Amino acid sequence: MSFTSKTQQLLALLNSCSSLKHLFQIHTHIIISGLSQQTSIILKIVNFFASHTPINSATYAGLVIKQSHNSSNVWWNILIRNYATCNNCSHSEAIRVFVEMRRCGAASDEFTYPFLFKACSSFMGLKEGKQIHAEAIKIGFCNNIYVQNTLVHFYGSCKKIMDAYKVFVVMSLRTVISWNSMISAFVESCWFYEAVEIFREMRQCQFQPDETTMVVLLSACAELGDLSLGKWIHCQVIEQGMFVNCQLGTSLVDMYAKCGAVDYARLIFDRIGERNVWTWSAMILGLAHHGFAVEAMELFRKMKDCSMKPNYVTFLGVLCACSHVGMVEEGQRLFREMESVHRIKPMMAHYGAIVDILSRVGHLEEAYKFIVDMPVEADAVIWRTLLSSCHIHDINDYTGVGEKVRRRLLAIEPKRSGNIVMVANKYAEVGLWEKAAKLRRGMRVRRLKKVAGESVSIF
Repeated sequence: MSFTSKTQQLLALLNSCSSLKHLFQIHTHIIISGLSQQTSIILKIVNFFASHTPINSATYAGLVIKQSHNSSNVWWNILIRNYATCNNCSHSEAIRVFVEMRRCGAASDEFTYPFLFKACSSFMGLKEGKQIHAEAIKIGFCNNIYVQNTLVHFYGSCKKIMDAYKVFVVMSLRTVISWNSMISAFVESCWFYEAVEIFREMRQCQFQPDETTMVVLLSACAELGDLSLGKWIHCQVIEQGMFVNCQLGTSLVDMYAKCGAVDYARLIFDRIGERNVWTWSAMILGLAHHGFAVEAMELFRKMKDCSMKPNYVTFLGVLCACSHVGMVEEGQRLFREMESVHRIKPMMAHYGAIVDILSRVGHLEEAYKFIVDMPVEADAVIWRTLLSSCHIHDINDYTGVGEKVRRRLLAIEPKRSGNIVMVANKYAEVGLWEKAAKLRRGMRVRRLKKVAGESVSIF
């Protein structure tokens, strides 16, 4: 067999390789055949480690690279990049590869650090990221724009917003990615108005925003519920002549829906040429939250007619719609279908939605039993939802559910003043003055203060 055909045969074997044991067998054959220095073969082996192998495989990968004649940092950078971006492995493995790289004496460069910071961002590795940052400063790569951009993103992902800003302000050169990274960092840390101010500064510096800029800013407006600010961002989209694609269109629908302008949201939804499950879900949830339950359910049926598979947000929207119109049986049916038909595991919000559906129509005992039978421990929000309904449908607590819920809630959050005030007020309403006074005395002893404006409703 010729040298070329042998190489092709081994490459084909590597392409079909599906386990670490299989790789070891093929690699042994590669060494025996004298082809362990072939660049194409080494690349296949290096790429394999990030997508198929278990954790702690960096040492073996390091040996493969070290034994090659060209054991430059290029191979190490490829391996680090693969681990940092792979969806099927632990991103922390990229850090282990970096440690192995330094142990083998290979030098890092400006291509090494961006993917290391990306890996640290994915698993919130603040300690590891800071150590790598210190080394990048020591070696002299911290003025590289790609390193700086990923540093801003890393600190933003770890909610260290001021550290991200310190990196941003000392940048001598910035790109749109730099501005987007800083805006995203502010939004992820809930510094929404600061994100808008950075955007204003970006425009003053004559930088043209892109789709990512607008999507992030629209998410900030949606979280704030600031319709006027959202409209201003929408105007910026129009002024820039941006094409409203699926992602941008979904962000606009979500912003208008969350800000209460459901008619605007529906107008944009109807005009978007391409929709994905998030677009449909944003519109359904928006309609449901603002009391348009019938329209939300109709849109859900239309979504299924379009062969669009719903996700967990979609079901949150339709369950919310069922709650608003008292569709108990329909809500319970959809809840069962979510897992049995669509293989979507219910989250706490979905359990809370069912409790809200049952509670609103006065099925207090059924709601209590549902909470007790949940496969996960109910959070305080769910208990407060049921307690609020007990105070509406069974103020004298004939069912006994109210007292059980009060005890549960005070056990879960004994120091939350809102819970204590809520329970004490209800005791006072039914004439249980001694119990109410005891709770209020406890608040004074523990120096707990009443928090104004608390809400107990999920929707």
